[in-house]
Amino acid sequence: MNGGRNSTMIMKFILLGFSEFPKLTIVLFSVFLGIYLMTVSWNVGLITLIRLDSHLHTPMYFFLSNLSLLDICYVSTTAPRMLSDFFKKQKSISFMGCAMQYFFFSSLGLTECCLLTAMAYDRYAAICNPLFYTAIMSPTICVQMVAGSYMTGLFGSFIQLCILFQLHFCGPNVINHFFCDLPQLLILSCSDTFFFQVIMSVLTVIFGLTSSLIIMISYGYIVATILKITSAEGRSKAFNTCASHLTAVILFFGSGIFVYMYPNSDDSLSQNKMASVLYTIIIPMLNPLIYSLRNKEIKDALHRWKKRIFSWYVLFVSYSSLS
Repeated sequence: MNGGRNSTMIMKFILLGFSEFPKLTIVLFSVFLGIYLMTVSWNVGLITLIRLDSHLHTPMYFFLSNLSLLDICYVSTTAPRMLSDFFKKQKSISFMGCAMQYFFFSSLGLTECCLLTAMAYDRYAAICNPLFYTAIMSPTICVQMVAGSYMTGLFGSFIQLCILFQLHFCGPNVINHFFCDLPQLLILSCSDTFFFQVIMSVLTVIFGLTSSLIIMISYGYIVATILKITSAEGRSKAFNTCASHLTAVILFFGSGIFVYMYPNSDDSLSQNKMASVLYTIIIPMLNPLIYSLRNKEIKDALHRWKKRIFSWYVLFVSYSSLS
């Protein structure tokens, strides 16, 4: 076994992508390219709006701007490679390239888990402790929470990367996916993956279950506080500030649980691929919309900047006509 493994060590993989739909290549490429461009532009637009408008310089929007930046990086770990592979005959990727892609994808995904948890705590502090909110969520604390999210995500992914380098791949080398994801790599490995699976289970508990537990506890207190609010307008305002975040949490954690907790049988690989499209490509595009559509402060900020841009345009036209 060892001798065979050493003599046939796999140094590159073949990503199948969406090759099972050859007649839809142009359509799928156009759709995914459009989604990627919208994701980047919408998130950049939201970051720019939050940076420019002083009314949005609050902890909630500080976290939201970091979530938008994270989503841009997150989708960029998979989408550009997937788009380029649509028109390649040989969709190969080196083992090192595969490992690095998974490292950045995993670290950003774990960071998003931590950041969504921090945002849940922020909503808890704002609704359950409004008098002490500015003290609890000081600028220093907010920066530390965001930095801690990135550091924790990188650390968790680094552990996986170290173990991934211990695995051996001796064939086959075909990955039925559009990026290098862990379940598919485990299937292809000819090493004993039990220890790796144990580590993954531990990381799942630490990041997935712990984050979910903190978020559920936070929202338990939030719901209890909202029910005590006497005015219907007050309850509606408090609920609207949490509804967007809760929607993003359910989409991200729900699709992730489906992929990483679902059995990796041959029948489930296509389903996992479709679910992966949701949490790697669709959700980063939806997040700025989820946080903007029912957000009065975002709408007011957009209205203010539309008026400013229009007034600047009028001044420019007037100046041009005079000159």
